[in-house]
Amino acid sequence: MDDNHSSPRYEKIALDIANAIYKGQYEEGEKLYGRSTLAGTYNVSPETIRRAIKILEDVGVVESSKGSGITILSKDKAYKYINRFKNIESVTSYKMKIMELAEKKNEIENQILEIIDKIIERSSILSHTTALTPFELEITNRCRMTGKSIGEINFWQNTGATIVGIRRGDHTILSPGPYAVIEKGDILLIIGEEEVFEAVKVFIDEE
Repeated sequence: MDDNHSSPRYEKIALDIANAIYKGQYEEGEKLYGRSTLAGTYNVSPETIRRAIKILEDVGVVESSKGSGITILSKDKAYKYINRFKNIESVTSYKMKIMELAEKKNEIENQILEIIDKIIERSSILSHTTALTPFELEITNRCRMTGKSIGEINFWQNTGATIVGIRRGDHTILSPGPYAVIEKGDILLIIGEEEVFEAVKVFIDEE
């Protein structure tokens, strides 16, 4: 007998008896064991057997009457009941599968939210490192600092930014000191908070 925990015990017994009838273990017109005997066979109460037999009576598989016991009526209807029961069981299993998938979906969504939180947290941490990422500014004819040293123009004092390098042609001067002279065409490598970028642009473009 199928040990599917989704069905009540009496339904499983009804299915087991229907299978026995369909397989020819009982013939149409033959008497089935009494309820007490069936209760002992399946190790259940007589009430459970009564409910199982009632199911088979309702679909025309057997007939039960006092004094006459349980009579097998139709092998064909037993087969129809088996298929009907399996269809019901199939729908139940689909529902259970949907519930399992829904639980997995919730787990996946929670994992996605956790990852998003980590990304946001990591992005917040990285945002504090932008001050260490140099941005570039080219020295043109308009720049007031052309021909002057970094110390002479008080670059850091006026802008809050620091020149960490000067790219001149194919050569880069790293960590230029206060005596490094800025020339036309130089590209300054500057670090500082985001808000100093505009301050630097205004400062170097002043005539």
